[in-house]
Parts: sequence; C-alpha cells; structure tokens
Amino acid sequence: MKQFKSGQYISQGYYKSFQPTFINRQWNVDSMEVLQLLSQADRELGRLDMYSNYIPNIDLFISMHVLKEATQSSKIEGTQTNMDEALLDREDIPPDKRDDWEEVQNYTKAMESAVLALKKLPFSSRLIRETHRVLLQGVRGEKKQPGEFRNSQNWIGGATLNDALFIPPVHTSLPDLMSDIEKFLHNEEIFFPELLKIALVHYQFETIHPFLDGNGRVGRLLIPLYLVDKGILKKPILYLSDFMESHRTLYYENLMNVREKNDIIQWFKFFLVGIIETAKNGISTFDGIMQLQKQNDLKIQSLGSRAANAKKVTNYLYQRPVINVEKVSEIAGISMPSAYKLISELERLEILREFTGGQRSRMYSFDNYLKLFR
Repeated sequence: MKQFKSGQYISQGYYKSFQPTFINRQWNVDSMEVLQLLSQADRELGRLDMYSNYIPNIDLFISMHVLKEATQSSKIEGTQTNMDEALLDREDIPPDKRDDWEEVQNYTKAMESAVLALKKLPFSSRLIRETHRVLLQGVRGEKKQPGEFRNSQNWIGGATLNDALFIPPVHTSLPDLMSDIEKFLHNEEIFFPELLKIALVHYQFETIHPFLDGNGRVGRLLIPLYLVDKGILKKPILYLSDFMESHRTLYYENLMNVREKNDIIQWFKFFLVGIIETAKNGISTFDGIMQLQKQNDLKIQSLGSRAANAKKVTNYLYQRPVINVEKVSEIAGISMPSAYKLISELERLEILREFTGGQRSRMYSFDNYLKLFR
C-alpha cells in the first residue's frame, strides 16, 4: 500500500473539491504491523462469533447491541439521547428531546431492515440507499433526499464552502465512484483480506459523502452489514460506533490523513484496533449476560407459584429492559394487582429497580442488565 494515492483536489471555480481515486484494483499490504493486527482481529471476531451458537435467544440481546450502536453513532453526529431514554416510549420523552430520540429509533429501524434486506439483496448501492431512506424517514433530515444520492455539492465542517474543513467530490462523479465501491466489494479476482476491504470501503464512502445527510451513520452501519454478508459473523453483533465515539478526534484525523498524506496504513491500524477492542468488549458483555441469566434464574426459582410469570417478564426484559405495570400484566397475563405484587417481588430480588420516583406512571428498569451495555 506504499503506492496508495487517495486522490486530488480539483478546482470548481471558487472552491476545490476532493476527487478520490477508484479502489477497485489489487492491493498489496506489506506492513507487518497491519498483518499482525489483522490476525488478532480475525481471532477476536471468531471468539465473538461463537456466542451466536452458545447464547439462547441471541436475537433478544442483538436488539440491545443495535440500540447501543444507535445511541453512540447518533452521538457522534451530535444527538444527545442516551440508552435509558432510547428505551422509553415517545410519549415518555420530553418534547425538546423527541427529535434526537426519533433519530436513534430510525437508526435501529435502518439496521434491522438492512439485515433483513441482505437475505434478498446483494451488498450494493441499492441496499445502501434503502438503508439511508429508513434512517432519514420522518426526522430532521427528511428533506435531504432520503434514499437518494445527492445532486448538489456538500461539505464537512464550517458554515459554508469557503470555510469547510473538507469538500467531497462533485455530485456528477457519484455514480462512477459508488459503482467502483460496489465492484470492489464483489470482485472475486481481487485477493484482499475482508477486514481491510471494509476498512477501505468505509474510508472511501466517508470521503465520497454521497448523501446530503446521514453519511456517518450509514458508513458505520456498512461495517456490521458487510461482516454478516461475508459470513464472518453469523449475526450483527459487532458495532464500532462506541470505539469511534470514544476516539472521535483520532477517527476524523485518521480519515483526513489518508486524504492529505495518503496514509492508508495508519487508518488500517486504527480500524483493526477498533475491531479488536470492540470484539473483546462484546465477548465481555456476552459473558456478563450469561452470568446474569444464571443468577436471575436461581433467584426466580425462589418465587414458587410466581416463578413462571417472573420468567416471562425477565425474558421480555432481555430485549427491552424498561417496563411498567401495564406491560407486566400483559406479558404475564395477570391482573393489575397481581402484576404489582410480581413487580414487588422482582424489586426485592434486585432484578427490577423503579427509576421515576413518582407515585403514578412508574417505570422499572432491568438495571444490572443495562449496566452491561452502558
């Protein structure tokens, strides 16, 4: 990759846009440090993927991973919704926070719809546009061409083109650039490690910035989607937004260093470290979930005749760890007075914790479970 050329700035009259070079070609990596990190990343992903086999009802836990990813990825873009708020219903969110809340919900919907779409669509521009459409539907970016590549110039940072930090390529070059990405992803004549392939594609996608809004979120969604599409992971259980949010400055600096200095090697190293750390954290979270399940199952056994209903409620809580008495009544199929008694028992066992502090409209959280994701 020593000969890597990211592209060049092209005068557009009163500003210069960056025109990236095509990536659909054979690449050779001669950095031993990158190869060593690649080997470690492959091992950690293999360990993480094993949990797809060992954890019963893993889809319950994936929904929490997706929600965490949604809050962290949206946070990078400036939204302020946290995980606890994201779990609440819209009417329980203060009006001034609902826009942020809705963007997080859309991210979750976009991820879930994209995973389903992979079963009938190839990993393609069409899939990317459809994911973008879901992401921006009914939120602040809904007037910025949801599901369509832009037909005007955009920029990153600054109030106008004149003080922008970075200006992506002109919109007329988008069809060729996105087609190049698609060809690269499906070119079976190119032998290149899959993790480096998606690292390069993520960089290229963010550099092209093909949408008027939502590029960062879509670009980060591409990573787990690609890993699932290639069979590297059976389920979408690895998300890098938490790592990128924690190292936000480095993330942006490394992307800019590729454009300004052709330093793709440093970007690869950053990306692979992110894969390694995120996979390790995922393994730790799943270990914690399995231990928590065992502990709670033992606690629930002490409830005698209420144990079966308590089990129904806790099974629900693994997917959505915030609940009220009406929901407990519905899930367990019991009266409201019985639901209150069951909640009281689950509080005593420290499975549920009341967090609103009011006498009415009380909400309860599966706190020890939430801590594993916070």
